[in-house]
Amino acid sequence: MKFGKEFAAQMVPEWQEAYMDYGYLKSLLKDIMLHKQRKKPHSSATPAALMRKLSLNRTFSGLTHRYYQPVSPEHDIENQPILVHSVKRDGHEKYETNFLMAAEEGGEYELVYFKRLDDEFNKVDKFYRSKVEEVMKEAAELNKQMDALVAFRVKVEHPTASFDGSVEMTRLASDVSASATALHASTPRGVQLNRAQTGRIPTLIEDIKEEGSTHHGHSEESRDSEKGEEIQTTNKRVEVQNKKKKNITPIKPIRPASVEILNRVQLNNTCETPRSTIRGFIKYPGQTEINFTKENLSKVEETLKLAFIEFYQKLRLLKNYTFLNVLAFSKIMKKYDKITSRGAAKAYMKMVDKSNIGSSDEVTRLMERVENVFIKHFSNSNRNIGMRVLRPKPKRERHRVTFSMGFSAGCSAALTVALILIVRARKIMDHSGSTRYMEIMFPLYSLFGFVVLHMLMYAANIYFWRRYRVNHSFIFGFKKGTDLSYHQVFFFSFVLAALALASVLANLDMQIDPETKEYKAFTELLPLILVLVLIAILLCPLNIVYRSSRMFFLTCLIHCICAPLYKVTLPDFFMADQFTSQVQALRSFEFYICYYGWGDFKQRETSCKSNRIFIAFSFIVAVIPYWSRFLQCLRRLFEEKDKMQGYNALKYFLTIAAVCLRTAYTLHQGMGLKVMAWIFSISTAIFSTYWDLVLDWGLLQRHSKNRWLRDKLLVPQKSVYFAAMVLNVLLRFAWLQTILNLNFSSLHRQAMVSIVANLEIIRRGIWNFFRIENEHLNNVGKYRAFKSVPLPFNYEEEEDKDE
Repeated sequence: MKFGKEFAAQMVPEWQEAYMDYGYLKSLLKDIMLHKQRKKPHSSATPAALMRKLSLNRTFSGLTHRYYQPVSPEHDIENQPILVHSVKRDGHEKYETNFLMAAEEGGEYELVYFKRLDDEFNKVDKFYRSKVEEVMKEAAELNKQMDALVAFRVKVEHPTASFDGSVEMTRLASDVSASATALHASTPRGVQLNRAQTGRIPTLIEDIKEEGSTHHGHSEESRDSEKGEEIQTTNKRVEVQNKKKKNITPIKPIRPASVEILNRVQLNNTCETPRSTIRGFIKYPGQTEINFTKENLSKVEETLKLAFIEFYQKLRLLKNYTFLNVLAFSKIMKKYDKITSRGAAKAYMKMVDKSNIGSSDEVTRLMERVENVFIKHFSNSNRNIGMRVLRPKPKRERHRVTFSMGFSAGCSAALTVALILIVRARKIMDHSGSTRYMEIMFPLYSLFGFVVLHMLMYAANIYFWRRYRVNHSFIFGFKKGTDLSYHQVFFFSFVLAALALASVLANLDMQIDPETKEYKAFTELLPLILVLVLIAILLCPLNIVYRSSRMFFLTCLIHCICAPLYKVTLPDFFMADQFTSQVQALRSFEFYICYYGWGDFKQRETSCKSNRIFIAFSFIVAVIPYWSRFLQCLRRLFEEKDKMQGYNALKYFLTIAAVCLRTAYTLHQGMGLKVMAWIFSISTAIFSTYWDLVLDWGLLQRHSKNRWLRDKLLVPQKSVYFAAMVLNVLLRFAWLQTILNLNFSSLHRQAMVSIVANLEIIRRGIWNFFRIENEHLNNVGKYRAFKSVPLPFNYEEEEDKDE
């Protein structure tokens, strides 16, 4: 793979604009090369074989010397092509390159190249410095959080102890005595320690414990030192040698944590519940004092653990950012030297190595400290476990998943063909009971069709998100390594489709075959059994069948149902939007409850359609997804004070009215209902279409450099966006069928309803891709590549005031 492609593949998607523009600099080098080729005198072509022979006869340059330079460029200033220096502008240090060969023919091309090269380097260096400042501020905040955590642990473990100065001195004295006894037992014969020397033992012991294997060698030296040597001198020598070898600050002796810090902090409620939301809304006074319980300690530790993991990932990506950019500058300068033969790469890379991005090691040192803290405080000092959490291995695509996906897809296709052949061969639709079958059994089995189609669209979305580098895992907030690949979603979809099709075939076979008519009751129970199996898998607490994804789905579902009692996040309102396209599936689920709960399923008869309770719930079920989104918009309007959320709430309120009127019209035909359904439906469709295209997708921008689209597009083919807009408009008006009563002789009414529902699911799948693409581009514009983890402790403002 060429470096340009590898460079683009390893970029942090949200930081793409902050990387060196390698492609543009390559294009400038290409201009230089083309100019040199135009000015190069034409000579007779040398045969390839002769060129090969001449190259083999070149003087051997040796194995140990990479470059032969008879005169050092540092001493021969006249031969230097460039001079790189730093200047201060607007209070910031910037780097400039003076090209000394601009007077030569074609020098203007190289002048433009170095000007753009400086711009790119200053951009990268500025971004790196800003990110380093951010992580240092975060590190300072985590320091304060860790101080409070250690004090919290002490308070939980010793709730009745008073940690004043006398208690700390007593504890230190006992530690000194114990350490002195242990060291005296291990002291070689002939080495006598007096009482003054014994008082210095804890410092050395604690230093050795902290540094582990590095200090072990020094403890050997201290035991083999001359007779009567002072422990204080030994301790200083350890610190000096430690500075020379590891260049780190000597670790201070461990002292018991003071719990006084807990008087200046409050415990944040990082886990929001409906109870806490209601208390906050009615301004109910919360608990001001901290409960020092093991349960609270566990919550604090878990929250801080997540904060450290996220912080470490940021440091890793920042370190990778510096490595990739330095490598890119090295590569581009080598290409420049190859084209121009000027030897400017060494001078320029010397400047890069001395700059912040090339010489600064704050991130590396901070990573080491984070690792040590995490391993000690959150992994029980087990390095293997701690590093597995901090550096999880990337999820590998397994061949068995791909094979299983293909096998299940083949089974689904074969069962579909078999179903079509059985219906055609036995002329099932021409039988007298076909109408009853379509009225009762078709809604039961169409539920699986809606779910499978939606999952197939989601799998296709994942494929295209990954293809166009949309960071959907970060946007949805999936835990690293737990998000499903499109292979896995396709596999689960095809398995569900195969089970549903097999159930339909078994139902038809048992109904037609005279020998199986006695199993008629069991035949009717097949779809119910399949639904119960799916619900059991979804609610299964065991770590099987993608447990993390199932729990994520259930959490979002609960948040949607309980809206507005939970803080609205993108996964929550995205999930609620999905359910607005699954209204027919929800009605099918309602039919399951009515048919098997009140209907006589053994005789395949039901009075659900004439039941008042069922009719009332038909309105409620159709409104639930839109009502959930309406409440979510009101919650965001209340919290964010964003008037656009108020307009969005109005959109869903109009949709609720339109859905109710259309449902009422289908149940009770009437001119007044028809007119009202038309008015509200058209208004809602126009409003929703505008919202989809302009606000959710960010398109239809007149002054964009991509006319009627947006400035940044991930899909290179612009026609895809125009086709998606046209499809969205057409599919938005699929509801016209419910009012116009479009009937086809070859299609049953239930089949027509299912087709319209499937068209809405397809529209939602298209909407999903462009909605998340637009969200990704918004994150890119703000360089948001990490989620913010709420911290458990909140320090009082008084401590920040100057005394």
